[in-house]
Amino acid sequence: MPSRSGWLKAPWRRTERRSHDPYWDFFINTPPADRANSVLDVIRKAPEGNVFPTRADLHTPEVTASHVKEMGRYLGADLVGITRLDDDAGHPFAIVCAVGAGDDPREALGIGGQVPVQNGLFVTFVLSAWIRELGYRASTATSLDGARLAVAAKLGTLDRSGKLVTAEYGTRVHVADVIRTDLPLTAA
Repeated sequence: MPSRSGWLKAPWRRTERRSHDPYWDFFINTPPADRANSVLDVIRKAPEGNVFPTRADLHTPEVTASHVKEMGRYLGADLVGITRLDDDAGHPFAIVCAVGAGDDPREALGIGGQVPVQNGLFVTFVLSAWIRELGYRASTATSLDGARLAVAAKLGTLDRSGKLVTAEYGTRVHVADVIRTDLPLTAA
């Protein structure tokens, strides 16, 4: 008997699924009533670890930079760049991580809309902890302009509104908190 699969409807294949689903809209756009239900505050308030007292033997700054980028991508960043910080003598380098975002986290305040922010926080938290384990200082800085540093790290350009535009994701990208470090790297 011939197979007739034309009658089968796969609800996940419909592109208009999101526009007609009130639960999805709530998940993406409604901020949590209790901030304790969000992972963002937990990660941001977690204490940084200590810097290991003995520095690891490293390769050249070029090789170390490639290892940092590989580690960032392994942890979940879609784009990783490194740039110099001229005005920070204690931390000469900034590591910029970006995560693809289906919805703009600045507009989609629900738990689902904040997933790229959570992923970015996870990447920067673990990456900076790894650098401290190597014996170098590393801390996240929410005060730095991540989008402008991402442009300096050659991850993309800025549009008129100051949002990062990348070749891979367009404007559907979230720049995570920037990592300031004294790890010997090269800007790339």
